[in-house]
Amino acid sequence: MRIAVPVAAAGLAAAVAGALLVSSANATPSSSLPTPTVRPTHSTPSQAELEKRVAGAVAGDDVAGRTTQKASLSAGTSTAKVDPKIIGGTTTTISTAPWMAQLWYYDEANDIGFFCGGSVVSPTKILTAAHCVKGYNWSANGAVVTGTAQLASGSTLPSGATVTAPLRQWNHPSYSSTTIDNDIAVITLAKPVTAKPIRMTTSGDTASYASGTEATLYGWGRTSSTSQDISQTLKTAKLPIKSDSTCNTAMKTVLDGEDAFVEGHMVCAGTGATGANAGTTTACNGDSGGPLIVNDRIVGVVSWGVEDCVKKGAYSVFSKVSTYVGAAWPRVEDTNLSGDHKADLWVRSSSTKVGWEKDSNGTSFGARQSWGNWDGVNVVLQTDLNRDGYQDFVVRESATGDVHWMHWLPSVEDWANDKIFTNWKTRTRIIAPGDLTGDGLPDILSVDSSGAMWEYPGNGKGSFPTRVQVGTGWNQYNSVRGHGDFTGDGKADLLARQSSTGDLYLYKGTGKTGSGAFSARIKVRSAWTGYNAFDAVGDVTGDGKADFLARSSGSTGTLYLYAGTGKATSEIFSTRKSVGTGFQAYDIFG
Repeated sequence: MRIAVPVAAAGLAAAVAGALLVSSANATPSSSLPTPTVRPTHSTPSQAELEKRVAGAVAGDDVAGRTTQKASLSAGTSTAKVDPKIIGGTTTTISTAPWMAQLWYYDEANDIGFFCGGSVVSPTKILTAAHCVKGYNWSANGAVVTGTAQLASGSTLPSGATVTAPLRQWNHPSYSSTTIDNDIAVITLAKPVTAKPIRMTTSGDTASYASGTEATLYGWGRTSSTSQDISQTLKTAKLPIKSDSTCNTAMKTVLDGEDAFVEGHMVCAGTGATGANAGTTTACNGDSGGPLIVNDRIVGVVSWGVEDCVKKGAYSVFSKVSTYVGAAWPRVEDTNLSGDHKADLWVRSSSTKVGWEKDSNGTSFGARQSWGNWDGVNVVLQTDLNRDGYQDFVVRESATGDVHWMHWLPSVEDWANDKIFTNWKTRTRIIAPGDLTGDGLPDILSVDSSGAMWEYPGNGKGSFPTRVQVGTGWNQYNSVRGHGDFTGDGKADLLARQSSTGDLYLYKGTGKTGSGAFSARIKVRSAWTGYNAFDAVGDVTGDGKADFLARSSGSTGTLYLYAGTGKATSEIFSTRKSVGTGFQAYDIFG
C-alpha cells in the first residue's frame, strides 16, 4: 500500500523520435533532484497482536498441510508425509545458524495452530516449505520469530528474539499436497530483520548432492518418535547425502511399494532409520521448512518423512533447492512499487517531466499514478540496493552526472537521497540488474565512453567496493537492459540490442565477477529495428521469470510485453502482447 500526494494530471506529449531508455545527458538541468511524492507504507499488526499469534500457535496441535480444515495430507495415508523433527541431533546456538526462523501460525476463527521452520535468505524473505504456506493466510494469521535459539513458549518471547509480521506469501505453483512435490515457498516480511541471511545454492550445483557429502540440518522439531513435543532449543545434526537411486529404492520399500520419491525434485539424507530412536538421526515433525546446508548454502528444505520418523530404513526427504532456485529467487528479488509479486513500470513524461507509476496486472498495466515532477534527471532505475523490501531508485542528475540512490526510510517515513557516484555524464549505459555476484545483494553496471563495462558489487548499504571491469565493446549496443533472471537459473542476466543490425543478444549471468560475469552472448532475436525503447523491470507477469518490454517506433507508441519463458534460446519470449499505446509520450523508462 502506498499513499500518493496528488498532483495535476499531465497530458500526453508528442512522440520522441529515437528515444532510448537512458535519455539524453544534455537534458535541461534542474536546481535540485526530484522529491518522490509517493510514500510507501505497509499496514502491519501490532506487537501485541503478533505475540498473541505466537502464543495461539504454541498452544495449537495441528500439522501444516494436515489439519481438519486441510485434508490434503490425510493422517491415514500410507505415505504419512509430515512436518519433520531432529531425532539424534545435538543442541546448538543461534550464532551457529543466525538465519534460522520460527514460523508460527494461529487462525483463531478456524482453530488452526502450527509451527514450521524457515531460513532468512534476505532481510525480508524467509525460505520454507510449500506445505507450510499453501492454503494459509500468513499475513492475517502468521508471525515469524528470529534471533533466538530458544523456541517461543507463550506470549513472552525469548531473550533476543524479534517477532515480525508476514506481508505476503508465495508457494511453487506446481506444489502438490498429495505427492508433496515442488514443496518450496517464500514468505515476505513486512519489515527487514537483522538476522544474517544465508543463500540458496545455485542451479548448476551438483557437487553438493554427491552421495556421501556431509550436510547439516537445523530445527526445533520432535526429538523422539514416542512424544509429540518439539524441541525447546535449536538442534542440529550431520546427515550424509544419499544418491537418488538409494533414496528411491529405500523410500519405496518403506512405503510398501509407493513411488513417493521424485528424482530431481527431492533429495534424501541421513542413515537409514533403525526403527527406534536409538541409532537414528533424522528430521521429524516441527522441522518442516528448515534448511539442509552444505558449504554454507541451502541445498534442501525439510519436506516429508514417514509417520513418527523412525521406521526402519527410512530417510529424511528434502526439496532439492538447486532445482527450485530459478523459481524461488525471483520471489526473493521481487521488490516492486505496488508490493505484490509482479514488477511494475515507471515512466517519465517527456513534456511535463512528471514521473508515473503503472502497476502490473500480470498481462497489462493499471491506471498511472503520479510521482511528482522528475525534471533534472536523465536516468531512473528501479532496484532495492539495501534489500529492505522497499523499492529504491538509482537516478542520474542531468547537470552534474552524479548518480544518487533514493531509498525509503520507514523509521522517519521519508525518502533519503545518497550520492553514490560522481560525474557519470559520459556513461552511455547504467544498469541495475540485481544480484550478479551471488552474494544476495544487488549490484550496478555502467558502460563508459570507450565501451568498457564496469561492475560495482553492492554491499547492501548503498556503497560499493572497487569496481571490476567486465569487458569492452559494449558501445556497439544502443540498449543494454537487465533486471532479474531471464533463463531460470537464479542468476541475473542482460539483454543488449546491437546498433548496426538491431539484433538482440542474451548475456547469461554466471554468478561470478569481472570478465567472467557473463557467458558468451546468444542471439535471441534478429533485426529488432521496429522498436526505439526497451525496459526490463523484472517479473511483470508474476510467473517467476523475468520479462521484457519494447516500444514500437510507430506513431502510436505501442508498448509490447514479451513474457519470459526461461529459455536461453530464440524461444526466450512468448508471443508479444500489446499493453497499451501512447508510450511515445515518455522519455525515461525505469
